[in-house]
Amino acid sequence: MENENIEPLRKIIHVDMDAFYASVEQRDNPELRGKPVAVGGLERGVVAAASYEARKYGIRSAMPSVTARRKCPDLIFVKPRFDAYKAVSKQIREIFEDYTELVEPLSLDEAYLDVTHNHKAIASATLIAQEIRARIKLATGLTASAGVSYNKFLAKMASDYRKPDGLYVITPRMGPEFVETLMVGRFHGIGPATEEKMNRLGILTGADLKAQDLAFLQKHFGVSGDYYYNIARGIDHRRVQPDRVRKSVGAENTFFQDIFSLEAARAALSPIVDKVWRYCDQHGTRGRTVTLKVKYTDFQQITRSYTAAATVLNKDELARLSGSLLESVFPIAKGIRLLGVTLSSLGGSEAQAEPQQLSLAI
Repeated sequence: MENENIEPLRKIIHVDMDAFYASVEQRDNPELRGKPVAVGGLERGVVAAASYEARKYGIRSAMPSVTARRKCPDLIFVKPRFDAYKAVSKQIREIFEDYTELVEPLSLDEAYLDVTHNHKAIASATLIAQEIRARIKLATGLTASAGVSYNKFLAKMASDYRKPDGLYVITPRMGPEFVETLMVGRFHGIGPATEEKMNRLGILTGADLKAQDLAFLQKHFGVSGDYYYNIARGIDHRRVQPDRVRKSVGAENTFFQDIFSLEAARAALSPIVDKVWRYCDQHGTRGRTVTLKVKYTDFQQITRSYTAAATVLNKDELARLSGSLLESVFPIAKGIRLLGVTLSSLGGSEAQAEPQQLSLAI
């Protein structure tokens, strides 16, 4: 008789943006494209991120800037713009949450998603990963790599396997053999010091690690020995852990062709409002602050916000407020490539009325 306590296999995606900070800088400044770029301080600083052109010279994050310049005299240093990186990260997070609320961000540019049960009822995690990568590219102009597997460790390993702009899948049948072929220094969770220690013990590959019994690994690596024992066998029981309470509900759409007229913009706004309200209805969520986001063809972005005196209680009201905010940005001098609507100041359906507040933020 089969063991009923065995956990069913999960469907995990690890998404990792490619050279994130540097890619944002190259996107926003065409003069940097195709050139070796390092985000960070030149004087007494370190490299926060390096473009792929810079990585060809052996430049990596956390490397002292003087060392990086020595390796590549033509290296272009750019000061970090964390507000810009956070804004892009928020866009990406909103795409993730279209598929699942089980999103565990590791940093601004990477996250785990558990899509075993997802909002779109898509059976294939690979198909979801393909959709997410395409939507990130369309919305941000940036590329992402993704790994798909049945646990977090292997999903992370898979996303690194086809970088940049890649997708790799490790099935349950592939998992153990995939781990055996890798050098232990490539394992997520094994840093340089641990790699060196393992090498001294004769552990060079995943197969070498798998050959050690649990007692041996616990003796030499303490509590981490259990983790190493499991990952050498393609086993990882850690769950995807969401880290925050949702403070807003939003949706946006990037258009294949720029929008120039108010009529076309209204038509494009309607399905976005529908999507926001559908989430509100499903989760019993209501809010008072409506924010419209507009991104133009040159990637300039503005927002318009309105805080109502009372909770927005139906879709028609959300559509009316969103439409009024949209009208306020017209006429326009350049095309619109993206529209978004966010409802915040969230609460239940019986929030108390408060004094009206109008804010316009650019």
